[in-house]
Amino acid sequence: MPLIPLLLSLAVPAQPALTREILAEINFARAQPRRYAERLRGYRALFKGKVVYYPGNPDGLLTKEGVKAVDEAIRFLEKQPPLDPIAPSSLLARAARDHVEEQGPRGATGHISKDGANPRDRVQRRGGGNYVAEVITYGPPSATEVVRQLIVDDDVPGRGHRRTMFAAEMRYAGVACGPHRVYRVMCVAELGRTIDGQP
Repeated sequence: MPLIPLLLSLAVPAQPALTREILAEINFARAQPRRYAERLRGYRALFKGKVVYYPGNPDGLLTKEGVKAVDEAIRFLEKQPPLDPIAPSSLLARAARDHVEEQGPRGATGHISKDGANPRDRVQRRGGGNYVAEVITYGPPSATEVVRQLIVDDDVPGRGHRRTMFAAEMRYAGVACGPHRVYRVMCVAELGRTIDGQP
């Protein structure tokens, strides 16, 4: 197992408050999907064409699909039954942190590390199993924006992030956020059926 250099590990500050807030926001959406849909209705009203203007982003954010993806997410949430909360997992969080520390300084994106490792590999290197799924955001600086991006899933064929967030079998998650050379911040969540990703 390759070791992360100590200097690189120290260069990425821990963001425990943000990671806790992200998990709480995920659990709110899972437990109360219809209330979350109401939030998205308010977000939808902030669009002008494919650009959305919301507090904290006065210059606007250009989306690929505009309100189409938001409307689809609202319809999904209105039919989604409430789910049990996701509990935190320190092992999954360490695997998520590994990806942040490896990708952030390089400005890379995607689920594959420079050495070819995928999310399952990263969890296994930490002593876990391979029954995991990973979601990543690049750019959103707050828990609200991170989770909203994953649920709306603009320009993602098949809405894979949204499906992962609402997979009933996912019961644990580890979240890590840190600086990104291109997008300023990235957040990674590893989700598993068990606390360590084992079957």
